[in-house]
Amino acid sequence: MLKRKLKYSSVLYLIVFCVKPVNAQVHKTSSETVVKNNISEVWVADNGNGTYKNPIIHADYSDPDVIRVGSDFYLTASSFNSVPGLPILHSKDLVNWQIIGHVFDKQSPEERYNTVQHGGGVWAPSIRFHNHEFYIFYPDPDIGIYMVKAKRPAGPWSVPLLIKKAKGWIDPCPFWDTDGKAYLVNGMAASRSGIKSTLVLSRMKNDGTRLLDDGAMIFDGHDKNPTVEGPKIDKLNGYYYILAPAGGVGGGWELALRSKNIYGPYEEKVVLEQGKTVINGPHQGGLVDTQTGEWWFLHFQDKDAYGRIDHLEPVKWVKGWPLMGVDLDGNGIGEPVETYKKPNVGKTYPIQTVQGSDEFNDANLGLQWQWEANPQNNWIFPAGAAYGNLRLYNVPHEGELKNFWQVPNLLTQKFPAPSFSATTKLTFTPRGNDEETGLIITGIDYAYISIKKTPDGMVVSQSKYINAEGGGTETKSNEIQVQSSTIYFKVEVKNVDPASPDHAIYNTATESKYGNAACSFSYSLDGIKFTKVGETFAAKKGKWIGAKVGIFAVRKGETYETGYADFDWFRITK
Repeated sequence: MLKRKLKYSSVLYLIVFCVKPVNAQVHKTSSETVVKNNISEVWVADNGNGTYKNPIIHADYSDPDVIRVGSDFYLTASSFNSVPGLPILHSKDLVNWQIIGHVFDKQSPEERYNTVQHGGGVWAPSIRFHNHEFYIFYPDPDIGIYMVKAKRPAGPWSVPLLIKKAKGWIDPCPFWDTDGKAYLVNGMAASRSGIKSTLVLSRMKNDGTRLLDDGAMIFDGHDKNPTVEGPKIDKLNGYYYILAPAGGVGGGWELALRSKNIYGPYEEKVVLEQGKTVINGPHQGGLVDTQTGEWWFLHFQDKDAYGRIDHLEPVKWVKGWPLMGVDLDGNGIGEPVETYKKPNVGKTYPIQTVQGSDEFNDANLGLQWQWEANPQNNWIFPAGAAYGNLRLYNVPHEGELKNFWQVPNLLTQKFPAPSFSATTKLTFTPRGNDEETGLIITGIDYAYISIKKTPDGMVVSQSKYINAEGGGTETKSNEIQVQSSTIYFKVEVKNVDPASPDHAIYNTATESKYGNAACSFSYSLDGIKFTKVGETFAAKKGKWIGAKVGIFAVRKGETYETGYADFDWFRITK
């Protein structure tokens, strides 16, 4: 059996943290069906019979990294421009996960991220446990490499410290060697630096607060492993191992490097590939061991509108190399599994899933929600148990509002499954004309259903915007006048296989073969009978992220008093 030399895998560390309760949603009225727990209706990876199915998280937790501390597993992932950022997820068995917090509520530097920065912000992070503290190193490709640390994974986390100011330095991973020296390995982004397919190693101060040199190139992947990036470094049985994705997001593979010298030269071997499976580009993630000596690899698959969803692969060590998944074709390279026996962690734990539905009964916003930029005062007030709703104010926007691409106060969450429905109940209290609130699917293309105050009264309609970033075109359905200010909005998202006749709604020349999301919007005045509004919409991913579903409240122009929408609940169902 291979023995890990890092300290955190052998230390039993008692951690006490506060999380939103798994069970304990409050019933609002006896006449409405409410979500009684946070176990998803639409995607559960735990099969309940000692096996699991992939993906373990069918949501956009891209570039995942994972560690074990004692009997607890922690995962973090890229969050880009979404805030709060750098999510922290917890599991006891690598299959059942829940969000327990985020590193920051506002992204640094604040002035920059007070406006929407699509594709910027937090790229692939690494999480480690060293000297009784949790560390995360993350890159901002336009600024440099940051470090944060905490005593407890749920926080509070330290203020982000910029330890390397450099454009295009991405995907950092720290490493503390057995001789007391500390290092940082990272990749390069050509979009910012003009350099790619290169891994760089730097000496680092032991407390992680700064780099001690300008770095040395330790691997060049241009020949056989283009776009090598996202390195994770470890030391096992005298070898330094670097695991790194290569070949690009959609069609790449996982590469393993090893050397007796941390500066190389490194031997190389592909250890995970798509092969004959339907899991494209299986790579970029974290290698982790269980307390019983098993090894596992958690990685992503790029699934277009659904984002980069997370898979779990068993790992066996063969002749000093990790074989991830199962070698189906006998070529010595692993391929992803669809179902497999759950990791042996010594006992069985209850089924849990990442949060989705929200009854808005708490005084704090649910951990699944994120803004498009740093939140500002007076956007939102959770009303808590006193009122049991979430109040969004109709935030006025400066200048001409061409489309929603640069609107910061969209409150969204990740797509949770291939097919699902998102339904919300709201009461709208506008103070003037051109105030609007509704339910939205975001991405490079986006669509929403809304209720709007006009000189002629309240109207419901669907808006659809194609190529929002490029200032494309908007289509709007006929407006439907409604008398009630309390209304239900629903969007039904269906996975459309390219072989299905329904795929005709898409431009097949440009859509990916890995599945798309067809979205249909409707409204109701009683929560029972829903009327479809507008055309079916093909969800599109954003910049480096999947499409999202959420709510909003906006207005044109300033006013003495801003109107608002009270959202009673938001439910993800089949």
